[in-house]
This record gives sequence, C-alpha cells and structure tokens, in this order.
Amino acid sequence: MTPRAIVFDAYGTLFDPQSVGRAVAERVPAHADTITDIWRLKQLEYTWLWTAMGRYRDFAAVTRDALAFAVGPFADLPAADLDRLAEGYARLTPYPEAASALSALRDRGVRLAILSNGTQAMLDAMVGQSPLRGLLDQVISVAPAAAYKPDPRAYALAEAALEAAAGDMLFVSSNGFDVSGAKAYGFRVAWIRRSVPVAAASTTYALLRQQDERLGYPADHVLGTLTEIAGLPDL
Repeated sequence: MTPRAIVFDAYGTLFDPQSVGRAVAERVPAHADTITDIWRLKQLEYTWLWTAMGRYRDFAAVTRDALAFAVGPFADLPAADLDRLAEGYARLTPYPEAASALSALRDRGVRLAILSNGTQAMLDAMVGQSPLRGLLDQVISVAPAAAYKPDPRAYALAEAALEAAAGDMLFVSSNGFDVSGAKAYGFRVAWIRRSVPVAAASTTYALLRQQDERLGYPADHVLGTLTEIAGLPDL
C-alpha cells in the first residue's frame, strides 16, 4: 500500500550531526572527534532523561547543556564559544543524497514531512538554508507535546499534522531508538543504516548507529541510503 505520507527524522537521517565537528575542531582540535561523539550521545540521553522525569527543556537548551558536558574534561571554553558551537545545530549539512531523494519522492506525489526533537526555530533555520528547502510539506517539532521521541506523544504530532494514521505512513530514521519507537507506535518504518567500515569509522557514534537495537521492534525495511526509499515495493 502506498503511504499517505513519509515522515523523516531530521538529525542523523536527513542532516549530519557530525558536521558540527569541523567547528569543534577549530576550538579544541586535539579532541574534536571525542567531543563531537559525546556531545551527540549526551544530547540524546538528556532528551530521554527530561521526558522520563516528566519535565521538558527545549532542544536548543539541551544541545547547549550536552555540549558543555562534552567539552568539560578537555577545555574551558567561554560561554560565548559554547553558544556559537551549539548554534551549529541550526546549520547542519544535509547528507549528500538527501535533496535528490526527497525530490524524487515528491515527484511521485508523496507528501513529505520532518518530525524532529529540534525546536521549530532550529528546524526552520536548518531546512531554510539547505537544498531541502521547498521539498517538505511539513516540518514538525515535538515541542508542542513537551516530550521527546520515542515518547508516543511526540509521534502523535505527525498523525495530527498530516491527518493520517501512523499505519498509513512510512517513518524514516537512521537512529535505532527512533526506529523502535516509531514501530512500537504503529508506523511502518524504514531504517537508514549508513554503512561505515569499522576501520574507516572515526567515531564511536558512527559505529553505534549501525547496530540493531535489542528492543523487539525491528524496522520493516533496512536501507543503506535515502535514495533507496523510492525503490521500496510499497511506493
């Protein structure tokens, strides 16, 4: 069955979080890879912790807090430098095939949306300065739910915004927790498993993203790139 819409995760799926590493390297060159890894992993951990505690702190603040944690053992950066580095999450680089993959899907009449932990301002800025501008029908932040993915309240926002049931949509993510969460919620799910040979992987984060989660909610499709979505049998 052709999905009524395709909903994409943003960070790690359409946009590369590791692209902030270049800016980190300018400030702390000796430890840039380690800091960038810890930053991303701690950012995710904080979203889960805030939601588990029944509290909400917006993603811009979470991102800045996670950066301060990651930098702490290696450098004493001024607050202004931390602010500038954290703002880089509104200027991430899309993956090379993202624009052409979305354009091909849009040409087939499929509605396209983002559902992301980012604030609306962060997402609008990131999409607006990228080649993905104009290719998306909806850019949805979890902020109105005051809960981060994989909380069901976050996924429910996509159903409301697109006026479609989860089972009638395809959810696309490269993040294992998001794949499991979306599948448990009721979406059909495609996991973008970007292959990086162990010897060529410069970061722990890159390797962890290739591992199947042990949560019992596997993806319906496992793909290597966004381009492969157009070749799925139900599209």
